[in-house]
Amino acid sequence: MPAAPDFPPAPDRLPVRRALISVSDKTGLVEAARTLAEMGVELVSTGGTRTAIAAAGLAVKDVSDLTGFPEMMDGRVKTLHPVVHGGLLGVRDAPAHAAAMAEHGIGGIDLVYVNLYPFEKTVAAGGDFASAIENIDIGGPAMIRSAAKNHGYVAVCTELEDLREVLAELAAEGTTSLVLRKALAARAYARTAAYDSAISTWFARALGETAPRRRTFSGKLAQTMRYGENPHQAAAFYVEESPRTGVATARQMQGKALSYNNIADTDAAIELVAEFDPTKSAAVAIIKHANPCGVALGADLKTAYGRALQCDPVSAFGGIVAVNRRLDAAAAKEIIKIFTEVVVAPEADEDAIALFAKKKDLRLLLTGGMPDPLAPGEVFKQVAGGFLVQSRDASRLTAADLKIVTKRQPTPQEVEDMLFAFTVAKHVKSNAIVFARDGQTAGIGAGQMNRRDSARIAALRAGEAAEQAGLPESLARGSACASEAFFPFADGLIQAAEAGATAVIQPGGSIRDEEVIAAADAAGVTMAFTGVRVFRH
Repeated sequence: MPAAPDFPPAPDRLPVRRALISVSDKTGLVEAARTLAEMGVELVSTGGTRTAIAAAGLAVKDVSDLTGFPEMMDGRVKTLHPVVHGGLLGVRDAPAHAAAMAEHGIGGIDLVYVNLYPFEKTVAAGGDFASAIENIDIGGPAMIRSAAKNHGYVAVCTELEDLREVLAELAAEGTTSLVLRKALAARAYARTAAYDSAISTWFARALGETAPRRRTFSGKLAQTMRYGENPHQAAAFYVEESPRTGVATARQMQGKALSYNNIADTDAAIELVAEFDPTKSAAVAIIKHANPCGVALGADLKTAYGRALQCDPVSAFGGIVAVNRRLDAAAAKEIIKIFTEVVVAPEADEDAIALFAKKKDLRLLLTGGMPDPLAPGEVFKQVAGGFLVQSRDASRLTAADLKIVTKRQPTPQEVEDMLFAFTVAKHVKSNAIVFARDGQTAGIGAGQMNRRDSARIAALRAGEAAEQAGLPESLARGSACASEAFFPFADGLIQAAEAGATAVIQPGGSIRDEEVIAAADAAGVTMAFTGVRVFRH
């Protein structure tokens, strides 16, 4: 490895005499350039950036005036030149560097402001392969990395917020501090790393590589938090450059800052409720600790919320409520009757927003849309020394996918109930059992070490819910029971039948399938195999 040269220590504070500006996003460009010019800073720029600055009546040199070479090859080659990178990398107080700069007529560049070609936006907008390739910036990352390496003498900015921070320090002190230049350098390397990550991920997908040799992920800080899952854990929330619609795109309308657990639970809620088409029915999901405690459909959100709440009103206290339609005042009036941590919706009426405003501790999030449950994507989980990556579970069952394996065939209503229950089970932590009837969960058993206990808990919840509602029998009576994985023994199915389920849906595939089928036939239960497992760990 290269040995560290015996350079003199970098100065604490330095003036800015020359700035190189080359930006794709020109937001705030002229204002910032004018401020620099008023401070006596010489401006050097390229292409469209130089044109925009000059059009504002400001003196600006073209980078070709420094290099002696014109921009060429459709702008691909313009800053890749020793005069530019020498001006960025030269250690001004190192005698050999200073002599080389003097010998070759290389002037120092004290400030670099570069934001990169919009590669991520091009891909997100559906740009074709050629367009994506053309939007891979080469000179920009090279200049950013050169300037960041030489942060002892150069301030590097990759976003307008960075430049404004530099301008503020220059206005107050007339110089930049080493502390700021180091911070800017760290941000710059994070930006180029994220950019390269986006390119490599896109390239792998374009080539159909599901497991490329190297894999990186990146995100931009959206929020720091008081703590993580527990008070002794530090936490922050990062969003992707082109985030999936949902919690990452949400506007928080009111309430205190979201916690780590709030965001995790809200994500689970919005992803579940997005499974149900808002043009066909209103849907509400109530989430507690990343698991649904009630999910229901209805003609309107008020009706759907009441049905979802009925499933487990005890667990719903302090939960997360997600809806799949524009939130109205009628639903809002019902939701505020109990303490709710977060309500998330694609949008909301002004009357609903006003009602929630009376509840200061309630957070209202508007996502601007619903995530597409069928869209491709990837999820990852960190483990010690690495991480696991898998495709999103975008499975979706229809009646045609079901294989009826029992003597009794299901009624059309039982088919609907089975599909609804299995859709909810996809969003319940394994082992999962869900009872559902008429578009309403009746009982949910989650996260148990054996499937029989999940069935027992689901049956218990269904019975308790009926008692609280003053109903004569368990909500599980006449329900469909969904298991997200096969029943390894007949005991789980028997438990479901005893709770009142008349239909069962499960993946099948156990070595004891025949035993389970026989138990279903003996209980008069109809059963469908899906051939699809939807574990959620």
